[in-house]
Amino acid sequence: MKKPRQRDARTRHPYPEDGPKGKARLKEINQTLYEQNRRNTRSQKILWILRVLVMLTMCRQFVMHNYEGVAICVLSLLLMILPGMAQASLKVVIPQALEIIIYLFIYAAEILGEVNQYYTKIPFWDTILHTLNGFVCAAVGFSLVMLLNADKRTIFKLSPVFVSIVSFCFSMTIGVCWEFFEFTMDHLFGCDMQKDTVIHTIKSVSLDPGHHQRVMTISGITKTVVNGKVLPIHGYLDIGLIDTMGDLLVNFIGAAIFCTIGYFALKGRQRQRLMAEKLLVVPEEDEAFFGELEKEDEAAFLEAHEKELARFKQFRKELRRQKRLAAPDSEEDSKKEDKKEDKKGET
Repeated sequence: MKKPRQRDARTRHPYPEDGPKGKARLKEINQTLYEQNRRNTRSQKILWILRVLVMLTMCRQFVMHNYEGVAICVLSLLLMILPGMAQASLKVVIPQALEIIIYLFIYAAEILGEVNQYYTKIPFWDTILHTLNGFVCAAVGFSLVMLLNADKRTIFKLSPVFVSIVSFCFSMTIGVCWEFFEFTMDHLFGCDMQKDTVIHTIKSVSLDPGHHQRVMTISGITKTVVNGKVLPIHGYLDIGLIDTMGDLLVNFIGAAIFCTIGYFALKGRQRQRLMAEKLLVVPEEDEAFFGELEKEDEAAFLEAHEKELARFKQFRKELRRQKRLAAPDSEEDSKKEDKKEDKKGET
């Protein structure tokens, strides 16, 4: 006979006594988020400050009838939720330092960069963000490889060099994919995400009238005329190429910096290890990620110490045995000394 299913008075939907899986999962995520808020007080304070600033910016954009800016503010608020949701659903711990960097990056890129137009007001703003993006993506890639390397189900262990190379390639791949996205948005929707650069010299084989692939140079360009109209620039526009290559270069620098820190951290350098601990995502059940490496180092040291101590004791016994053979009268004294040494070794 089937067990009758109960109905909840609030929802009037039938479900077993344990409740639906979705409701239990949501409750678990809420509990995890609550524990994270209690643990990461500094990052949560910064998160709430940034949320308030985003809301104030959104109200300002709404009053100015800039609905695109309002949409960017809403997107920023949603992006700021993702780190906490990732921790709760994937059962990992994002260090406070990395979490703060992610929140500040979102605010700097979306609110300051797009809404407040820092990309055009401050020439190096995009360069700073792409460098930081390379650094953070390398940290994420490093964390993913380390999580795989620490999984008990894996049957291999990766060397520090390999972990660093994979995390570097991960960061560069993210940077390249972002440049693909910018190119697509520019050509399909006319967004101009790849900012143009004013240059004063052109070198191209397309300018060779004989088509012999000789590089022709036009230098000293001070103005550009298009369809009889002088453009308001003092030079010629490079359409996105220099910006793209510059972004990839600084992404390379950011990734290389973190991968170097991570490499020396895995090699046992204490300063780099402390820096990496503050930036690496770790499993929820093992927050002291590098603590396992320290335990392995300590265990290896103790094992080597025990072996050296045993060799030293054996050497002393052999030396006393040779003395007994050379002086038989002192055999009783030597035996007493052996017993004392054995007792000391036991204690």
